[in-house]
Amino acid sequence: MAKEPAPESAAKRAAELRDIIKHHNYRYYVLDSPEISDAEYDSLMRELETLEKQYPSLLTPDSPTQKVGVLPEQLTFAPVKHNVAMLSLENILKEKELTEWLDRVYRGLDTTDVSFVIEPKFDGLSVELVYESGRLKVGSTRGDGETGENVTENLRTLKEIPKHISGAPEYLELRGEVYMRKKDFQALNEQRQQEGEPTFANPRNAAAGSLRQLDPKITASRNLSIFIYDGGQVRGAKIESQAELLQLAKRLGFPTPELAALCRSKNEISKIYEEMHQKREDMPYEIDGLVIKVNSFAQRKILGFRTRSPRWAVAYKFPPRQKETKIISVVWQVGRTGALTPVANLHPVDIGGVTVKRATLHNLDEINRLGVRIGDSVIVERAGDVIPDVVEVLIEKRTGGEKKIAPPQVCPVCKSKVVQPEGEVVSRCTNIACPAQVKERLIHFASRRAMDIEGLGDKIVSLFFEKGFLKDPSDIYYLKERREELIRLEKFGKKSVRNLLDRIEESRERPLSRVLTALGIRHVGEHVAAVLAANFRTIDQIAAAGEEKLQQVPEIGPKVAQSIAEFFSNPQNREVIDRLKKAGVKFVPEIVTEAAKGEQKFAGKTFVFTGSLATLSRDDAEALVRRLGGTASSSVSKKTSYVVAGESPGSKYNKALELGVTILTEPEFRTLAGL
Repeated sequence: MAKEPAPESAAKRAAELRDIIKHHNYRYYVLDSPEISDAEYDSLMRELETLEKQYPSLLTPDSPTQKVGVLPEQLTFAPVKHNVAMLSLENILKEKELTEWLDRVYRGLDTTDVSFVIEPKFDGLSVELVYESGRLKVGSTRGDGETGENVTENLRTLKEIPKHISGAPEYLELRGEVYMRKKDFQALNEQRQQEGEPTFANPRNAAAGSLRQLDPKITASRNLSIFIYDGGQVRGAKIESQAELLQLAKRLGFPTPELAALCRSKNEISKIYEEMHQKREDMPYEIDGLVIKVNSFAQRKILGFRTRSPRWAVAYKFPPRQKETKIISVVWQVGRTGALTPVANLHPVDIGGVTVKRATLHNLDEINRLGVRIGDSVIVERAGDVIPDVVEVLIEKRTGGEKKIAPPQVCPVCKSKVVQPEGEVVSRCTNIACPAQVKERLIHFASRRAMDIEGLGDKIVSLFFEKGFLKDPSDIYYLKERREELIRLEKFGKKSVRNLLDRIEESRERPLSRVLTALGIRHVGEHVAAVLAANFRTIDQIAAAGEEKLQQVPEIGPKVAQSIAEFFSNPQNREVIDRLKKAGVKFVPEIVTEAAKGEQKFAGKTFVFTGSLATLSRDDAEALVRRLGGTASSSVSKKTSYVVAGESPGSKYNKALELGVTILTEPEFRTLAGL
């Protein structure tokens, strides 16, 4: 049967939703810095699922509805393939949806004789721990569900994760949620605030950001915790239910959910839901709902899986935290791209233990949709503990003294003309030299995912900007000439200034993709920057490419190509790049070959590196393998295709000899890669 063609409006909206959701996936899973609440994200995903169900022709293999998290090439650490997929859970929000889910389970099993394990839904980062003969071999994140990141060394720093367990099955895969307790989250944010570093929006982001640090010492300092909630493959023990799995994990010394319960009916589930909801604020860690799982593994096998989620489990989410307050005033904030965002100043209100004084109104369209006015009584929501939203206006409480919110005609900072580009809902300041834009661009330039200049956080950049030390990114590299002035600043000293200048010096060597990200080109985030760097050797080649040539690059569409071309055609932007070059920023070319742009010659091949390489860093070598379609692993097995041995190879070399795995020298690897 042919698929029904979708109307143009539906196809356009589906494409828009795919792009929006992929962007928010990247913010959530890679940057640990979400821009929207879980509730808003779930709403976008449901809208896309509905469109794809109504018009199957709109369903594409790369749709976010068909994947979990982010793609392997977007990951920071070495990839780890999961033996059993780590899928996400379907969310339900109402009691009616619980009834519908239970009915589907009963129909699928052809019986109502089903027991369920109820667990808190922790707000953290999912990981997998693999033990062989009782020893921790690999620890990884969920990633896209099929492939995660190897964060073994960071997970070893968690005191609650045993490095060796006695009485364990021969082979054991355990899944858990790494989280941060509320008190540790508050202490971390206070420390970061004092050091001028950006604070984390919520404990989940703090936990994820801490676990994905390149330096395990930083992870160790963050007081992370874990609960084991699931398992993967097990050899050497017979486990037939979720309850047995949790009992085994607890017996082996792992923390398991304190509030886990076994029940057999909807009434029991609803009762536990209400009890957990009431206890939520008093818990030492964040939960945002409960997870309901069919207890029997045999019954789970009958029910099976959807593309992204199992049919035998569901997440029953709590309603968003909301409170009533009043809008005092509205200010328009200017971002680094000139975008003007309306922010409501509120009468302070406590929502879930956090004092909320401000909430975003997003844009003028949202203001008009809500009909919000200055002086209105409103409902503010802190859903997912991200940026609070104004979600409802209490019109019945109006007194007649409320004022309409006027769109800005000029920039509130530099007084330049404000325009609203065709097809966009955001107004923008037209002055590229606007002080607000300049400061935000400087903050972005130095940020962790851009040039990663440790110690040059929001507050320090703001201070240096106000002192006149920084006017554009190149000024960062001349701060060494102001050493004595910096030492005299409050809370600075010789040691802290020396450390900052050392970090700045190191950043001159950042690869091209990092510098492209740091420049803040509209629509060019980390992933697009990596694509550009993989297809052009230098920034000058990118600047000279033009829209037509840029669109020939995979994943670069017309809108992105236009934005890149416009950026490089602006003389002021070209001057900034020239000043960065003169300041010693290297724009280091990525390790990439012609084969990386075409044939994936390493597809299906797994490489392991051991010893010191003479011409490549370990990170560059592994990145090259991934660009050529292969997998870079941290351990040798019978499935390993090649072990690349540098100077002073370790135990991996001997393991390769034992297993008969092909061993390559560094020159042989370079030849194979086409370098």
